[in-house]
Amino acid sequence: MQASWQPRRAALRSFTFIFVLAPLETSHLPKMLASRLNLLLPRVSWLRGCSTTTVGQQQQRQVPTESAVHDPLQAHALKEQCILVDANDQAIGAASKADCHRVHPETRDVKLHRAFSVFLFNSQGEMLVQKRSSHKITFPNTYTNACCSHPLHEIKQERQESDALGIRLAAQRRLNYELGIPTEELQPQDFRYLTRIHYADTGDGVWGEHEIDYILFLQKDVTLRPNSNEVSEVRYLRRDKIDEAVAKFSAPLTPWFSLILQHRLKLWWDNLHRLEQFEDLSNIQRF
Repeated sequence: MQASWQPRRAALRSFTFIFVLAPLETSHLPKMLASRLNLLLPRVSWLRGCSTTTVGQQQQRQVPTESAVHDPLQAHALKEQCILVDANDQAIGAASKADCHRVHPETRDVKLHRAFSVFLFNSQGEMLVQKRSSHKITFPNTYTNACCSHPLHEIKQERQESDALGIRLAAQRRLNYELGIPTEELQPQDFRYLTRIHYADTGDGVWGEHEIDYILFLQKDVTLRPNSNEVSEVRYLRRDKIDEAVAKFSAPLTPWFSLILQHRLKLWWDNLHRLEQFEDLSNIQRF
């Protein structure tokens, strides 16, 4: 009996297990490897007006807890180092993305850090919104503006503060990663830096936000190739249909998008061709 099992054991030893690596954010990878990984990202079509494009098939997930098993790419991103700031937006150090978004269980505080929000408009004046994928750890399955993220402390160029250059470079990087907009289509000077907003939200009680958020406007027709790990839908909205469209959304808005829509967005949107009149680079708006 023992001898008859030898061929089977040998066969088992001969098996090869192949693991397929998911694509990481390409800005941190060599150029050739990054281009190959980009080929793995799903191509999607998108429609104008209030039509919706679904990017891939998303699985519904529960609100994340400390013991939850997160998507590998999203969990990897939690190791990135955000820029800690004080209430006046003075850089005071660095902390991981996880530490910057975790709600303290006793004080309910979230570490204040630097961020940005990009509002993207096409040549017809329609604004792009996205629905965050179900894989996102913070505010999954919510609607928001074109891109919301952070300059990273470990990327020296993104720590540059003069003329918000570090923020602009971070926005260029993330628009490429989240929406697949080629970096050659966007230059730092294409972004209109309007102002900064200080807000906080404890989210689901485990993951929240507390940010000095740089507001960047961009009006340009761009190539879209969304990353389904980040984005599940993209759509363009018309100014005269914004309230109707939001009312029909199948999910809530992110807290920062909701605040900006409530307090400033419509005024800025009505003045896309003279936004310089609304620049306030000295003050931080407190919401």
